[in-house]
Amino acid sequence: MEKKNEINGHAMPGSASTDQILEKSSQKSLREKLMEFLRKNLLVILTVSGVLVGVGLGMMVRSMNLTKAQMTYFAFPGEMLLRMLKMIILPLVVCSLVSGAASLDTRSLGKLGGIAVAYFLVTTLIASGIGVALAFIIKPGVGAGALNTNNLGLESVSSNKETTDSFLDLARNLFPANLVAAAFRSYATDYKMVAVGNDTNGTTLYQKVPYGTETDGMNILGLVLFAMVFGVALRKLGDEGEELIRFFNAFNEATMVLVSWIMWYIPFGIMFLVGSKIVEMEDVVLLVTSLGKYIFASILGHVIHGGIVLPLIYFGLTRKNPFSFLSGLITPFTTAFATCSSSATLPSMIKCVEENNGVDKRISRFILPIGATVNMDGAAIFQCIAAVFIAQLNNTELNAGQIFTILVTATASSVGAAGIPAGGIITIAIILEAIGLPTNDLSLMLAVDWIVDRTTTVVNVEGDALGAGILHHINQLEMKKHQQEGELSEVQVEAVANVQAEEETSPLVTHQAKALEAMPEAIESVL
Repeated sequence: MEKKNEINGHAMPGSASTDQILEKSSQKSLREKLMEFLRKNLLVILTVSGVLVGVGLGMMVRSMNLTKAQMTYFAFPGEMLLRMLKMIILPLVVCSLVSGAASLDTRSLGKLGGIAVAYFLVTTLIASGIGVALAFIIKPGVGAGALNTNNLGLESVSSNKETTDSFLDLARNLFPANLVAAAFRSYATDYKMVAVGNDTNGTTLYQKVPYGTETDGMNILGLVLFAMVFGVALRKLGDEGEELIRFFNAFNEATMVLVSWIMWYIPFGIMFLVGSKIVEMEDVVLLVTSLGKYIFASILGHVIHGGIVLPLIYFGLTRKNPFSFLSGLITPFTTAFATCSSSATLPSMIKCVEENNGVDKRISRFILPIGATVNMDGAAIFQCIAAVFIAQLNNTELNAGQIFTILVTATASSVGAAGIPAGGIITIAIILEAIGLPTNDLSLMLAVDWIVDRTTTVVNVEGDALGAGILHHINQLEMKKHQQEGELSEVQVEAVANVQAEEETSPLVTHQAKALEAMPEAIESVL
């Protein structure tokens, strides 16, 4: 009893010290978790802070009554951010599409490649339709004419372009005559008045004749098409094209490093973007209200497409619960929300799709890299909303042909987003040029893009993941079908062999054979 008490007596201080150690370790772990959270989300915090500081800075500078020249100087850091994003989009689009298209192995996957292309096309078209419909229902830019600030005049776009010429220019830009020139110029139709004769009164008659011009601005569509076809061609070369494929893969990785560096300038640049816009605006409350409606429309479109449309497509094709499939992808969705980059989400997405949902590696490593590059459902939604928003901002009525142009152009130009943060902002210029609207208001979109781009990226990677699940299901059905056909042929072969064996061991056959064997002996005995 005494020894037991002594042991208990010694145990009490030991347990107290153990509790203190555990308490310190738990406090330390909480501190480490907090530091890790801040380290991971530092860019998000800085970006939000940049917006808030920009609002305050703009309100302060408004009272100084700056001249137009001083406003231009004040907006210079924000202009530098736009120039950096435009600078990086060319190598990123070309290299990611070449490396992505080169990973397409049509021999092993067969018709799955065609199914994947159809899935990407249909879902992006649906997303574009949702975006246009919501923009006309919510009307984020109606009555917000004060936001229309084209004081910098960086680009001049013809607003009287015919709808037919918009489609023809889109087709011409898909096949650029000069790839080097396509990096900084695109084809655009202009008009001139040509004298065609005189009427009865002697008055000269003129006709408006279209002619081709080159406008400043990257021809993203032509570069995208060439890069995809070039990647497929490299794949066809086999071993001879491997070195060039590795080159583009390394180029793409290096470009992503540059993107990560540029991202750290975004909080500073966006601070002056927001501040300069507030300085230029006559009604700041109107700015916040209009951009708030734009944010609401974009996020609502993402919720409808990602929460209803995509799961319904998955359920309709697989007859499986889409939300149980998506529940295994919380980690990549969180990564997508934090990084705003489909490319950065790709490694964790491939791992979770294969490990948590059992998708075939051949399927996941085919559709996910391609999808991270070309499947941009979320980008198509906010691009369409932004295009209609800027049209409403400029008090421009869109006709049916322009609306159809927005749908088609958004579906095609969403490829150019290329999975980078704020990449879709630049591709909106293609839509605006196709329908003849100015592109100077794009900085308004960029000012709130840090919010919209998060749900955009989540919808983008969700579409890729569900596409991988659909292809996996179709592939499983094909494998089962071939397996059943193989088993059936094996059964048929076994049945034929059994029949032959039964005939050989049949009592009648055995009796006849014995009778035939006994006949010579009987003849000899008779003789």
